[in-house]
Amino acid sequence: MIFSRRQFLKTTLASGALTPFAYQVAAAPVNPLFDCGVASGDPTHHSVILWTHTREPIALTWQVARDLAFKQLVKSGQGETSLTQDCTFKIDVTGLEPGTIYYYRFITSNGQSEPGRTRTLPAGEPESLNIAVASCSNYPFGYFNAYHHIAGDESVDFVLHLGDYIYEYGQDSWGDEEGRKLNRRHQPANEIVSLTDYRTRHRQYKTDNGSRLMHASHPLIPTWDDHESANNPYLHGAQNHQPGEGEWADRRAASIQAYYEWMPLREPAKEAEKAQLWRHFEFGNLATLTTLETRHTGRSQQIDYAEHLPQIKSEHTLRHFIESVLGDPGRSMLSVAMENFVNQKLAESVAQGAKWRLIGNQIPMARTNVPDARDLTLPKALADNGAIARHFGYFMALGKYDLPIYLDTWDGYPVAREKFYQLCQSAKATDLIVLTGDSHAFWANQLFAGDGDAMGVELGTAGITSPGDFETFGPELAGEFDQRVAQHNREILWTDCQHRGYVKLELAPKTAIASFIGVSNITSEHYSAKTLRQYQISKMGSSLAIEKV
Repeated sequence: MIFSRRQFLKTTLASGALTPFAYQVAAAPVNPLFDCGVASGDPTHHSVILWTHTREPIALTWQVARDLAFKQLVKSGQGETSLTQDCTFKIDVTGLEPGTIYYYRFITSNGQSEPGRTRTLPAGEPESLNIAVASCSNYPFGYFNAYHHIAGDESVDFVLHLGDYIYEYGQDSWGDEEGRKLNRRHQPANEIVSLTDYRTRHRQYKTDNGSRLMHASHPLIPTWDDHESANNPYLHGAQNHQPGEGEWADRRAASIQAYYEWMPLREPAKEAEKAQLWRHFEFGNLATLTTLETRHTGRSQQIDYAEHLPQIKSEHTLRHFIESVLGDPGRSMLSVAMENFVNQKLAESVAQGAKWRLIGNQIPMARTNVPDARDLTLPKALADNGAIARHFGYFMALGKYDLPIYLDTWDGYPVAREKFYQLCQSAKATDLIVLTGDSHAFWANQLFAGDGDAMGVELGTAGITSPGDFETFGPELAGEFDQRVAQHNREILWTDCQHRGYVKLELAPKTAIASFIGVSNITSEHYSAKTLRQYQISKMGSSLAIEKV
């Protein structure tokens, strides 16, 4: 069943999970007009985007105040929602003070929204910065409890969402079995293709209680990955776009339009620039964050193992695949415009003396090859399941040849990854903290360029609800695979595919702490959360050191 808001409030009160502000949001009178709550995002030092949605077109007033009682108003204005924008409303509120918490709400003749809380980017010399890193929230798989836990953490300053905020699949596809059990099946029922489809799916995801509370509690820094459009897109198509689904360019344009409508995201100056979703954020002299766009503007088509694995039968054919197919120098990941942007912003970050350089990166960057695990066998109950057995056999085949686990990630574009490292090196930015989503697993990684030079560290977050690759093998075998992957790869210190959750990064001038936080379950809104592992990051020469706490 889907919990009502009143049930949700009782649940969170019983668990002691609500902070004073989150309680105010959850306890606020429900106004059905504002059916998807409120959100804020894309902060700068002097501005922030405020967002809401109404069930019907209506005129509204927005207010920004220093206090939750809205007695100290600092900004206000009028606007209206319209069918042209799917009844979403966004306003770029300017003239704010750096590093300041603000409260906001929307008011109509039919009542007001719940309150929201946001903040601007800090300037000067901040002593701390706390960022929650999230990815991969698949509605049918379960409740967004990790979002709820983020909402309840008063110390979180900003939420960095690295994509797969929605999924495009229909009710006949991945996750629907779980969705049936939880009454969380995708709407519309079909795989989303049209603008109306994408809008409907975004609206459904915004109704999750945990999502609603997180958006009201913290400003979002969002970027997309693949499922906001279709699985594994590239410049001129996508793996999950079929001939009967219209023109890919039309579908991608619809997905991007809906994304901008439904996310607290600043509109670009030109419509044509909407796909160029790369940005740079400065948190005083403490840190900078540069987000990448790795799907629609520069990526060459992915290599499919299904086409090449059957041809690998000798050391010669293996070398040909690695060197000539994977290593094709013409295959790109980032557009030239974005490479220039990243190089410029990293050089500025170094020149300005920022202590930390963060990269918002959708897909795993560390080299991750599959270990030879042919000594392992599936339990008989699982071996009799054809789909699981084929999945297991696939990993066995990759491990036999020491091949990358994924080809949709940077591992499938090794020349492009080396080019990225080289542009970072040219900017003297070899101390990166790369924040990564997509893989549905936790990762603590070290990064090295092809010449062996250290490039920094990578922190990968598990999915909010999307399951890990090895989970179908059962907990014991999945844990064994995680351990072997870490032992086999120089760059991987630790990985965990069996939990849902998020990463919390706490930055101070000299050290940073990365906490990998897992929730106990996603099949009920009754849950607990715990820190599975922590790592401390510190400066080491021109790069970074990472060690388990």
